[in-house]
Amino acid sequence: MLKVDQYSYIRTANRVYGKKIKQIARETGHSKNTIKRVLRGEYSGYTPRAAQPYPVLGPHLNVIDQWLTDDKQWPKKQRHTAVRVYNRLRQEHAFQGAETTVRRYVREAKLRLGVGAQQVFIPCDPQIGIEAEVDWGRCIAILGGIETKLKLFCMRSKCSGKHFVRCYPCERQQALFDGHIQGFSFFGGIFPILIYDNLTTAVQKILRGKKRVLQESYGKFQGYYNFTPRFCNPGQGHEKGGVEGLVGYSRRNYMVPVPEAESLEDLNRKLFQDCLSYGDHRIAGREQTVNELYEAERDHLLPLPDIPFSNLKTSSGKVDKYSTVVVDKNRYSVPTSYAYLKVNVVLYVDRVEVFYGSRKIASHRRLYNNNKWSLLPEHYLELIQQRPQAFESARPIRQWRNSWPFCLERLLDRFCHKQGHTRGVKDFISVLMLYKDHDAGDIESAVETALTFNAGSSEAVKHILIDKEGSSDFSFASLDNWQTLPPADVSVYEQIGGDI
Repeated sequence: MLKVDQYSYIRTANRVYGKKIKQIARETGHSKNTIKRVLRGEYSGYTPRAAQPYPVLGPHLNVIDQWLTDDKQWPKKQRHTAVRVYNRLRQEHAFQGAETTVRRYVREAKLRLGVGAQQVFIPCDPQIGIEAEVDWGRCIAILGGIETKLKLFCMRSKCSGKHFVRCYPCERQQALFDGHIQGFSFFGGIFPILIYDNLTTAVQKILRGKKRVLQESYGKFQGYYNFTPRFCNPGQGHEKGGVEGLVGYSRRNYMVPVPEAESLEDLNRKLFQDCLSYGDHRIAGREQTVNELYEAERDHLLPLPDIPFSNLKTSSGKVDKYSTVVVDKNRYSVPTSYAYLKVNVVLYVDRVEVFYGSRKIASHRRLYNNNKWSLLPEHYLELIQQRPQAFESARPIRQWRNSWPFCLERLLDRFCHKQGHTRGVKDFISVLMLYKDHDAGDIESAVETALTFNAGSSEAVKHILIDKEGSSDFSFASLDNWQTLPPADVSVYEQIGGDI
């Protein structure tokens, strides 16, 4: 390869100093033809070979091509890399060449065979108010002091970039529907086209091309809101890249540091405010803010129906000997008087309601794991009062006892000390029964007052509670100035006896 300084020396020696080609060839060691070519034209540098010979790798080229061709039918993450090809050649074909030679050939062969070629994307300008993208993500939050894994529902307008984010305990169909309902309300309308992955909650079967067999309930939901679903090709999540980016953005910006909230509802209220605040954001390369762009597309959305979709499921069951009914692999308690009776259950995305006939007999927060028990203590208090020996081991009491205020523990100790264990427990349960009809704060205030004045029965707590609810000026009268009567004169009894 002729270097630039040699090129300059040859031309200067001939053109400036008049040296002959033969003399320059002798001084530089280059051939006369090379010197003539330098003198005729500009410096062209190194010219790569038209074909690269592989003297050592040559006998194995067909084997490598076959391996790479076979890779087309397998997942991308389980295809041959250049290192794997090199190792197989050494182990199976006694290859003695260098790894760099194999790397160079594999790189060229993959381009030639169309294996692992990177995709090229088309720049797009979405139509205004036509398309939105939907996806799920994962996140962690601390709810009520407990670290909880959650699912992040995301909906994003392709044109304006305005988005809606909400957390759910799972990705089930009811959660998907509720996310849509809440999202449509947030946007104030329905996007005519929604773009998804091939969610199992929406797609029953993937057919050739873009054809899909939809889940029946999803088809009803889609028909109620009149949007058109469009599903990505399998494994091609980049076809909805906007919402894919939103999942990461919301996790980095809305969930860092890990948020703490008393409940999922409180967390979602915070996320709602975050989504509203994002409207003032200006996306890179755009002159208008997200809200300004969205105002232009609002009129293109489909109107919301007058009545939202009834996102509920119904089932029936029989109350068992534990006074619970099994719903979706979890147990929910009902009052013990309904044991062994048939009931109807309505499942919402966040709660479960149990009915006997037309009467609602229980309402619970919905559980999404398996083999969990939701036991409300008030359903069992009367039965436990009849069997006070079961108080310490009763699961509803043990669960409640982990969170009830310390004043109740003090009251229980006071009752047991004054009345004995069995009678004290029974009387204490009478206090717990007050939670059915009275505010928890009022009850605990009454308990504190009763403890202050050394009251030892549930009747005292009830009296204090009723007086507190009826009058804000409730107080105990002091006995410090109480006047005692003089002792009675019993001598008169002897006189009566004598007269007889």
